Amino acid sequence: MKQAAVIYWSGTGNTQAMAQAVLEGLKAAGAQAVLLSVDQTTAEEAAGYDLLALGCPAMGAEVLEEGEFEPFFSALEGQLSGKPVALFGSYGWGDGQWMRDWTDRCQGAGALLAEEEGLMVNESPDDEALESCRALGRTLAAM
Repeated sequence: MKQAAVIYWSGTGNTQAMAQAVLEGLKAAGAQAVLLSVDQTTAEEAAGYDLLALGCPAMGAEVLEEGEFEPFFSALEGQLSGKPVALFGSYGWGDGQWMRDWTDRCQGAGALLAEEEGLMVNESPDDEALESCRALGRTLAAM
């Protein structure tokens, strides 16, 4: 059975709700999965999972959260080669540049993306967005 981790940072709860739905999708598809906020793990621990779902909202000028998530991801980035990864997050402004930059970084590191463009939700996820998150989890579990 594949071991998966859904690791996220959330300031308002929107990305946390998305993370919970991704976890539900992973479990529904048969993966053994855990939900962790980024402060509950390290890059070394995260690299030990077979599958990773990473969630972070757009912050500031459309960047990853800089206090906790960016340092975590920078440490993990070099360990993503060949690893199935799903990216997701919420945003309240901009056009998704943070997600494009993030997917480019993952592809550059050799990660196998579950969804090439990542999954973005504007503001609070509604029922349709949460179902998209569950579908992302199912897709990741099948990789």
